Amino acid sequence: MPAEPRIPLSEFQLSFARSSGPGGQNVNKVNSKCILKWNLAESSVVNAEVRARFLAAYGNRVSQEGNLVISSDTFRDQKQNRDACVRRAEALLASVLHPPKKRRHTKPTKGSKARRMDAKTKHGVKKILRGKSWD
Repeated sequence: MPAEPRIPLSEFQLSFARSSGPGGQNVNKVNSKCILKWNLAESSVVNAEVRARFLAAYGNRVSQEGNLVISSDTFRDQKQNRDACVRRAEALLASVLHPPKKRRHTKPTKGSKARRMDAKTKHGVKKILRGKSWD
């Protein structure tokens, strides 16, 4: 299995803000939330085919300017939040890197058809037995 794609850090625009995540009173003093922006159109890692699949799958996460925006305030540490954003961006890219397999149409087997019909018959008999008896 191929390794996950590595996006160069130079392609990311990172900014930091005050976090609403964990940290207690420290939250009000430290910019630990990370906001990552990645421009797909200018990326050297993504070709046109992968870009189209990415936009089809995650178009709602891409801004008008063509930037993927990811933020993380899960951790108390700025570096951990930055790493989480980068990992998430790479995971999104990895999920659309390869085209989906074509579905091969198959027919149900004789055995599965027979089991289905037996189950239907048993269910019907059960319902008939619930009815009034004509004694």
